[in-house]
Amino acid sequence: MESMGDLLKAWPTGKTITEQAEQKLTELLAEPLVEKLRLKYPDLDQHTIRLNLNRVYQYVTEYRNCTNCPGLDNCPNDFEGHYTLLSSDTINGLTQLYDRKVACKKFNARQVEEQIRSRVRSFYIDEKALQRGYSPAEILTNDPERSKAVGQVMRYIDRTKEQGLQQDGLYLAGRFGTGKTFLMCYLLHELAKAGYSGVIVYMPDFVEDLKSLMHEPGKLKETVEMMKETDLLIFDDMGAENLNPWVRDHVLGAILNYRMQRKPTFYTSNYELEALEKHFSFTSKDGDELHKGQRLMDRIRPYVEVVMVTGENKRGRK
Repeated sequence: MESMGDLLKAWPTGKTITEQAEQKLTELLAEPLVEKLRLKYPDLDQHTIRLNLNRVYQYVTEYRNCTNCPGLDNCPNDFEGHYTLLSSDTINGLTQLYDRKVACKKFNARQVEEQIRSRVRSFYIDEKALQRGYSPAEILTNDPERSKAVGQVMRYIDRTKEQGLQQDGLYLAGRFGTGKTFLMCYLLHELAKAGYSGVIVYMPDFVEDLKSLMHEPGKLKETVEMMKETDLLIFDDMGAENLNPWVRDHVLGAILNYRMQRKPTFYTSNYELEALEKHFSFTSKDGDELHKGQRLMDRIRPYVEVVMVTGENKRGRK
């Protein structure tokens, strides 16, 4: 932002600096914003304003900038997302003018949103799904066929906000493209606003990466511990992964065994629970192992509320 000194230098050279300053003082004294300031602080006289001409000029200029805000990315003020606020005090007959920087509403809103995002981690999920704004009205009206599922998710969010972190999660089942991941991202975003941490994992890619982490025990342990301890854990597209016994029994089983009765775990899947158990019971290495599938399902089925998500396939729809 242009300073008072720069402004005075740019004035026609025929005038002295004193004359220029006096003219600028007259203009500033006529500003409604300065008039309000003097009404608030009756001891603030012309002499004090003259001594603090640069501060008053900045105060007025930044107020104008904020009134016609071009957005945070194009903020013309000295300190992005902040404006100058003036106050005055008289001590022992001497009036002083003080300035301080105050964050604007848009800057505060961005800070809050960044705090929300910092509470959420995603693996192989499109970040746009987490960063977009979510309107409850949009979610309710986007597809009337899934309104029952939306209601269940919203009631869960409200219950968590009122009662605290729940032990049980949600299991969203339905056909391709009905918005299961979208609803889980909405839940994650809403509860992150309430202060909860969360992780969302796209299972097919995650399982493939786990196979390579077998050779990096330190990184593997860090990943597993994070998923154990996060407040909200979402396994997205469960059942679409190509499981091996090690991932099923020693990674997924360990995470779920720790979380059950402690923290909620959420799932989206094209499978209903019975079909998912069959999926877990077969691996490409060992074939059918019914008891292994049942063991894992015992860590899922009792700790979820099933939500059937119906509606049209929205993938590829503009």
